[in-house]
Amino acid sequence: MSDLRDAAMNSKAWPFEEARRLLKRYEKAPPEKGHVLFETGYGPSGLPHIGTFGEVARTTMIRRAFEVISDIPTRLICFSDDLDGMRKVPDNVPNPEMLREHLQRPLTSVPDPFGEYESFGHHNNAMLRRFLDTFGFEYEFISATDFYRSGQFDAVLLRAAERYDDLMQVMLASLREERQQTYSIFLPIHPETGRVMYVPMKEVNPRDGTITFDDETGREWTLPVTGGNVKLQWKPDFGARWAALDVDFEMYGKDHSTNTPIYDRICEILGGRKPEHFTYELFLDQNGEKISKSKGNGLTIDEWLTYASPESLSYFMYQKPKTAKRMYFDVIPKAVDEYHQQLKAYPGQDAAGRANNPVWHIHGGNPPESRMVVPFAMLLNLASVAGAKDKAGLWGFIRRYAPDASPETNPDLDAAAEFAVRYFRDFVAPTRQFRAPTEQERAAMADLVARLKAWQGGLDAEELQSLVFAVGKEHGFEPLRDWFTALYEVLLGASQGPRFGGFIALYGVDETVTLLEKALAGELAA
Repeated sequence: MSDLRDAAMNSKAWPFEEARRLLKRYEKAPPEKGHVLFETGYGPSGLPHIGTFGEVARTTMIRRAFEVISDIPTRLICFSDDLDGMRKVPDNVPNPEMLREHLQRPLTSVPDPFGEYESFGHHNNAMLRRFLDTFGFEYEFISATDFYRSGQFDAVLLRAAERYDDLMQVMLASLREERQQTYSIFLPIHPETGRVMYVPMKEVNPRDGTITFDDETGREWTLPVTGGNVKLQWKPDFGARWAALDVDFEMYGKDHSTNTPIYDRICEILGGRKPEHFTYELFLDQNGEKISKSKGNGLTIDEWLTYASPESLSYFMYQKPKTAKRMYFDVIPKAVDEYHQQLKAYPGQDAAGRANNPVWHIHGGNPPESRMVVPFAMLLNLASVAGAKDKAGLWGFIRRYAPDASPETNPDLDAAAEFAVRYFRDFVAPTRQFRAPTEQERAAMADLVARLKAWQGGLDAEELQSLVFAVGKEHGFEPLRDWFTALYEVLLGASQGPRFGGFIALYGVDETVTLLEKALAGELAA
């Protein structure tokens, strides 16, 4: 452990960099509350999505890194903003008509359209917890409704009433003039309709801890700010929550970054210490546009898990969080193979190498052994040429290539074979475009056929790669990459592919000869 701690204190892996920055927060004295508190937020107006996963996964990576370099205990809270009013009816729920009459009511006061839980907010909170539990995250759940109504927020809300003018000054400076006229940090919840109200305050009484306002009908009301009668607007709520809970660390997307000074100042005015922040870049779809829940562009969690393992998704989340990344189906094969490359490298690394290896952070310092004897990209190409309709169709080839492998001893490979068949069926097959070879390519492929028919070297992937390489060289391909591109486009209907020697070893020499002969006869392009 001491070797790892030493390595962690010098590691350039971003979770350790963030952990060291967080540790400086308490270099003079440990936290009075006895632990360091990490927080992630969730807006339960919709189901958990890939951004929710990313925030919790990345926060957990920093938390684990912190636990290596410090003996201070840690906690992770997932806070659900379920007291927010329902602003619109989601597109993807049953009984939308029933929901319309509950617009602007807190999500925990809106009936569950699925008919399973006490409210729509409770339903989405349950989905969140199931979602987080599926991935094995360690966290504590807090409902904003419970937090406000139980009195846990009362001290900070009373302080907000006392320091109302200072808080309003921060907020008004960030708003357009038209919005300034009606804005208040407090949102009363109407005692009769139960709706969250966006109305100006007639009076904020710090002595009594009350607010006075008129509702839409002109009727005047006075409510205590405590006990769940009032909630805070979302920006003040962010900073107030930090103050109330004494949050030490929270990350959020780049779209929040301009609000960070507002959140911080609100926290400080309310007597808190602003936490450490980490701002990550947003995910983009295949067209370079920001992923949006309402648009439904980009990848969902369920879609990723249809074609690859949760660990490969964690690997994707680990990579360069401060760089905008396209998150579409074509990133999956690369993420799977790179994840397993890192797993295979891990046992041979020293403490410094392990601290920098993504799999340490994905698995909390205890990564499993990789049993992927065939890369995912190779399985995709095998599924393509073999026309495999299920994983059993791939295992015949895998067993010949790796006789000791089996679904029982190589469960990660077995799962990957099934994922590969699905991925090929849904994404590769519809886009394949075979072409006929040029005269130069035709001559080289005929030569390759002759050499493979005379081949006596077994299924050694490197020797077969050298053979293919030599054919391309002798037939004048410059750069040599053009030769391999030709093989992919003519034989696989794609512009990229695996190391071709490895492909021959997996698919089989005789089978590759047959494939080449079909291409030369014009059967594939037809």
